Amino acid sequence: MNPVLARPAPSPESLLAPLAAQCALHTDCSDVQAAFNTGGDPGFVLLHTMGTPETFARRHVPNAIFLPHRQITAERMADWPAETLFVVYCAGPHCNAAEQAALALARLGRPVKIMLGGVMGWEYEGYPFAPGA
Repeated sequence: MNPVLARPAPSPESLLAPLAAQCALHTDCSDVQAAFNTGGDPGFVLLHTMGTPETFARRHVPNAIFLPHRQITAERMADWPAETLFVVYCAGPHCNAAEQAALALARLGRPVKIMLGGVMGWEYEGYPFAPGA
């Protein structure tokens, strides 16, 4: 049997809530790049959530702040107003640092989105990395 058809597709109605939640949680490299290209305040803080200061210095998305997910604490996040939206990213699909960061931020009651693709997605789109990276 055709493996695609082995299980029936869910009803469109059953997909509305989970897909709406997924779309609310995620953004992508193109949207982040467009937000920074507007020239004004993008409306979020971009966090590079994995690696070391050395790997961050070598390669990161422009405007990102280095804050590994293990360092996301209430004390550290007090540097930003409570309503600040954070967009988190990591290396890419093989890395879960962005999800770990999103979970830590959500536990602190902070608004968060995950930038799909991470560094690999940024590179795939052909966007430049920060100078020196």
